[in-house]
This record gives sequence, C-alpha cells and structure tokens, in this order.
Amino acid sequence: QVQLVESGGGSVESGGSLRLSCVTSGTTISRYAMGWFRQAPGKQREGVAVINNAGITTVADSVKGRFTISRDNDKNMLYLQMNNLKPEDTAMYYCAATSRRCPNVRVESLTYYYAMDYWGKGTLVTISS
Repeated sequence: QVQLVESGGGSVESGGSLRLSCVTSGTTISRYAMGWFRQAPGKQREGVAVINNAGITTVADSVKGRFTISRDNDKNMLYLQMNNLKPEDTAMYYCAATSRRCPNVRVESLTYYYAMDYWGKGTLVTISS
C-alpha cells in the first residue's frame, strides 16, 4: 500500500531554518500532486505548499518567500525548505499525495485538504522566540 513518511522536524529558534523530507513507498510519485500541510494545536489542518506532477507549485500566503516545496521523482521524495521560521510556524507538518487534479483554489482551503488521498503521520516543528 502507499505509505508516506516525514522526517526533518525539530526545535529551532525564530529566524532559523529546517528542511522537511517525505519518502513515499508503494507507488511512484511522478503521477501524484504532493503537498505539505500543517496543524497547530487547537487549529484546523491547513495547506502550506503543493507541487503538481508538472512541477508547478502553490504556496500559502503566510509562508510565501520563506518556504520552498520541491520533489525528486527518481527518489520518490518530497521536500519543504523552511527559512526565516517564526513562532507561528509551530505545528505538526504532514506530507500528502493525491492522484486527482489540483483544485483551482488557495492551498490553505479545505478543498485542498479533502483532495488528498494519502497522508503521512507527521513531523513536529517547534519554533521558539
């Protein structure tokens, strides 16, 4: 079956950087749109960044200019480079995949959340001020 496993989370100070990775097994990711979502305590899960199977990216307004999503289809890997991290970026970060066409809405919308078919278990990112 399809499995997604995230890594790279941790605790850093405000202004620091982290790079999240997600490895997929059970399928090849080349035909999937892949994304990163996050969920802070007490809040709904929201989209952070998505990259479709053509390599086109969509990034949430709150992280634009700071976060970069990328993929390596040969390695079945998805990445999220996070720079200039802020305390409000503290959350559990999830990798997700869908074989459906990406919806034409903001990545933060619930539409994107419901479009995803597969989810990892998450990696925790904690930013201290």
